[in-house]
Amino acid sequence: MQLGIIGLGRMGGNIARRLMRNGHEVVAHDRDEAIAQSLVADGATHVDNLAALVQQLKAPRAVWVMLPAGEITEQTISALAELMEAGDTIIDGGNTFYKDDIRRAATLKDKGLNYVDVGTSGGVWGLERGYCMMIGAEKAVFDHLEPLFDTLAPGYGNLERTKGRNAPDERAERGYIHAGPVGAGHYVKMVHNGIEYGLMQAYAEGFELMQSKGSEDLPEDQRFDLNLADIAEVWRRGSVVSSWLLDLTAQALAGDARLDHYSGAVSDSGEGRWTVDAAVEQGVAVPVLANALFSRFSSRKENTYANRLLSAMRFGFGGHVEPPKQD
Repeated sequence: MQLGIIGLGRMGGNIARRLMRNGHEVVAHDRDEAIAQSLVADGATHVDNLAALVQQLKAPRAVWVMLPAGEITEQTISALAELMEAGDTIIDGGNTFYKDDIRRAATLKDKGLNYVDVGTSGGVWGLERGYCMMIGAEKAVFDHLEPLFDTLAPGYGNLERTKGRNAPDERAERGYIHAGPVGAGHYVKMVHNGIEYGLMQAYAEGFELMQSKGSEDLPEDQRFDLNLADIAEVWRRGSVVSSWLLDLTAQALAGDARLDHYSGAVSDSGEGRWTVDAAVEQGVAVPVLANALFSRFSSRKENTYANRLLSAMRFGFGGHVEPPKQD
C-alpha cells in the first residue's frame, strides 16, 4: 500500500522503514531536512510541504500523522483536511487525548474524510520488534488499512499462545486490535500508559528499598550490600515479575548501577493525567496509577534512586530525555 507519513522522529521514521522493508510505498514529510534525507536513503519519497504530499498520493489517500499531541497535531490535521478529498483517511498515531479524536472525526466526516486513531506502543525498538497497536476506526476503514497494521505489528513471535483462548479473531495475538469506533484506540493506549506508570513506579520503589538496605541508619548486622544489577538479571529468568521493563532495568543497571548520570527528574507526557481524569469521570478507584503520576510530579524536586531508575527505564524504551531540573 501507499502511505503518507508526517513526522519522522523516534517512532515515525521507524514506522516508515518497517513499512518499506515489507513492500509498502512511503511518501514522507518532516521539517528537519537531515532526518528526511536519511529516510530517502532508505527508499522513501520526501516532499517539502503538505500540499505536495497529498498530490503524490493516489486516491483514496491515507496519511499517518506522527507528531506530539497538542497544537502541532491539531494544526496539521486541519491543514490536511483542506487538501484531501472525500474518501481519504487521516490517521493519528501519536498520543492524542481520545475526546479530541471523537471531535475531529465528527468534523472530518462533514467533509467526507475518514479518521483513524492508532494507539502505538513500541518506542525506539519498534523497527525490529514491531509495534503494538490499538486502533479506533469505522470497520470498513480499518479493513481497508489493515495491511499496514499487519506489517507494523510484531506478529506471533516466540510468545506461547494463551491457553484457553479460543477467540476467532487472531489479530490480538499478532499485535494489533480494532478496539472500537474512533477514540477507542487512544483510550485503550491512554490506560496502557497509566498502567505503565504504575509498573515502573513499583520497580523503582522496590529497587530503591534494596539500594538503601546498606544504610548506616540500620543496625550493622542488618545491613546488606545488595548487587542490584544481579538482582535485576536473576529476576528476568523465571520470576513472576519479569517483563520488558525489567529487561530495560537490568540493562541500565549493568551500565551504571548507581545511575549517577540521571538526575531523576521524571516527565509525564499527558496520558497519566488523562487516565486519572477518566477514573474520576467514571468513578473507578485507581490509587496505584494516581500515586505513580503524583510521584512523577515530586521527582522534579527530589533526587532519589527510585526516580533515577524511572528515568533510566523511560530512556530505555522510548529514548525520553529528562527535563531540566526545577529550582
